[in-house]
Amino acid sequence: MNITTIKSIKDIPQEENLSPGTPTCAGCGGLLSLRHCLKVLGEKIVVVNAAGCFTLLAVYPFTPFKSSWLYTAMACAPAGAQGIRDALDILIRKGRLDSKENLKVVVLTGDGVAYDIGLASTSGALYRNLDFYYICSDNEAYGNTGFQSSGATPFASKTGTTPIGRISPTGLELSKKNLFEIWRSHTPPYLATISPAHPVDLINKFKKAEQYKGPKLFINLSPCPAGWVTDPSHSAKFARLAVDTGIWALKEAIYGEVKHTVVPKSFKPVEEYLKGQGRFAHLFKPVRQEETLKRIQEMVDQYWDNVCSRESRKR
Repeated sequence: MNITTIKSIKDIPQEENLSPGTPTCAGCGGLLSLRHCLKVLGEKIVVVNAAGCFTLLAVYPFTPFKSSWLYTAMACAPAGAQGIRDALDILIRKGRLDSKENLKVVVLTGDGVAYDIGLASTSGALYRNLDFYYICSDNEAYGNTGFQSSGATPFASKTGTTPIGRISPTGLELSKKNLFEIWRSHTPPYLATISPAHPVDLINKFKKAEQYKGPKLFINLSPCPAGWVTDPSHSAKFARLAVDTGIWALKEAIYGEVKHTVVPKSFKPVEEYLKGQGRFAHLFKPVRQEETLKRIQEMVDQYWDNVCSRESRKR
């Protein structure tokens, strides 16, 4: 299968499959990426939307999608996707649906579903090699219910369930789960991390994924002005800083083989990403938490040291 990738933002498709004016928050990083995702996926899809922030997108009788949309509870979106995929396959086999009308099945979730509540049903879908796309809008907390901590919440973040106080001045003391590696352990055909600040990289990953039949994952770091306590106009800035500081690695894995797709020539200090976000403000005021800031930087450095070590072994 010939893959036509793009080289610059000038090459991004003009077609829109997501109408503007949705009820989501201003500056939603997840929505910025979803718009580009749907440019590649097109109209011939069925969106299976697990409960979460994106539940707000389609409010009867209004919808921003040009495609069909199915709403499910948080835990069972992959099961809903399985039902749709099975129904399409049966209709095609019986000749009641033209194979050219074969719709793509797309699960749309937040991190609470992807990292926590829906992980078991997702593992089952991976085990069955379900042919579907899975887009996780990762704003690193349960965003639409008050920004409570999820399995995606990073170390030292303040959330609704990890408030800053005398007993816990650091915020969350656990580290973020590694969803990319959890999926990779199932050896699906394609998985990737994406960012709204890198639309060319995002679109090329979806184009590349089209050639594979089976589970395809996209984890999108989604700046959340309401939960991150940032200016809505700065969402793209923080998404870019996440990549430039190395705290969000843009990568893909094809049948388990990992490749980093965007690597900064020199990494900015991770402090530049943390500063300006209200969820990390306690690390700087009233007293700088030097040990915590050092630990976060060391975690990022350790990741990239391991990447460099693996790359050098391949040469």
